[in-house]
Amino acid sequence: MKVYIATTNAGKIEGAKLAFGQFFKDFEIEGFKTESDVSEQPLDGETLQGAKNRVNNLKKYAKENNLSADYYVAIESGLINLYGQHFIINFAVIEGEGKVCYGTSCGFPIANRYVQTIKDKGLADFMDDFFFEDKDRRNGKGGIGMLTLDNYTRIDLNKQAFTMALTQIINENWSD
Repeated sequence: MKVYIATTNAGKIEGAKLAFGQFFKDFEIEGFKTESDVSEQPLDGETLQGAKNRVNNLKKYAKENNLSADYYVAIESGLINLYGQHFIINFAVIEGEGKVCYGTSCGFPIANRYVQTIKDKGLADFMDDFFFEDKDRRNGKGGIGMLTLDNYTRIDLNKQAFTMALTQIINENWSD
């Protein structure tokens, strides 16, 4: 089975590999740099839309380059306002076998006093500037690794979102 993922980010690719590896033995994942066509720091509905756009842009790229895969996948992380509290949540999209499947990670809360700065700067730059000396945490443990004392990493959140999307593939009667 061939899986194309709409990123070259090692942490996102690893999360997808771990998720697919729970259910499939013979697969390979290849990453391609793909645009989300949403804000640099996605907010609310832009987060899911960014993941959808990445899948669509990946499929377009594959078609233009005579490439094909069984599944096209993407993930987008964004700042989501739920009932007046803000969280960072990952949305995963998996398209294949005539299905489009969605999943989310758990979200981690953002204190209200930091929301506007994150909207202006983006989460990664905010975390680097205000909390951590280690720059470019996006490919490894991420800020969530620091916040949870390495109990959860960015890879874990990516795996979780892809796993939730895969529930609709591995359970025939669970999808539309």
